[in-house]
Amino acid sequence: MRGKLVVGNWKMNGGLRQNDALLGDLRAAWTAPPGRQLAVCVPYPYLWQAQAALSGSAIAWGAQSVSEHAGGAFTGEVSAAMVAEFGCRYAIVGHSERRALFGEADAAVAAKAVAALAAGMTPIVCVGETLGEREAGATETVVLRQLDAVIAAVAMQLAALVVAYEPVWAIGTGRTATPEQAEAVHGAIRGAILERYGRDRADAVRIIYGGSVNDENVDSLVSKPDIDGALVGGASLKADSFARIVRARTR
Repeated sequence: MRGKLVVGNWKMNGGLRQNDALLGDLRAAWTAPPGRQLAVCVPYPYLWQAQAALSGSAIAWGAQSVSEHAGGAFTGEVSAAMVAEFGCRYAIVGHSERRALFGEADAAVAAKAVAALAAGMTPIVCVGETLGEREAGATETVVLRQLDAVIAAVAMQLAALVVAYEPVWAIGTGRTATPEQAEAVHGAIRGAILERYGRDRADAVRIIYGGSVNDENVDSLVSKPDIDGALVGGASLKADSFARIVRARTR
């Protein structure tokens, strides 16, 4: 069984005092039922705070990106080994904002996934299409191209990935893919893995949905057979709404 995973992505938000309150409320709200996992991915400066607040709990924490490089003259970059020292279990790679704003290409995303795996973390590999690509009927082509680069790089470690389908047109816009639209893409991703690597690996890979997930739509999304959880952005910054999403996932 793959189990279900909900990940909060704080993006570039937070502050010491508000983080303490949010992490404390989250720890109090999470009952860790069997087959359910919860994680928060926080900005680099707050990894120590997440570690201190969540150590000993059933809530994992992670980084929002890692460098593809192991070390050296890369001012401003942070290696996977560095964030792993803070107990990170996860690292998001290839988020659409990183691709669009910082020019991360498919090959760089694949290298970041390899770096995260080498440091003992689970990469959450983000894939997704723009509105123009969806309207042109290119959704599957774009998503599978993005994923292919990672699959080729990680090879036998494919089952160690989490894939996050996040349609770019639904991130921070209030627009959400319908459960049927999301399931169609999740099914295509799993089908592509099945075709190339067989049933065991296809069944092992968790594929979660991200894109304006909130407490009102999460149940309808994760009820679909190929949607294994959610990558939650803005709603993860509000303890009450995120707690409702967390509770929804425990039903």
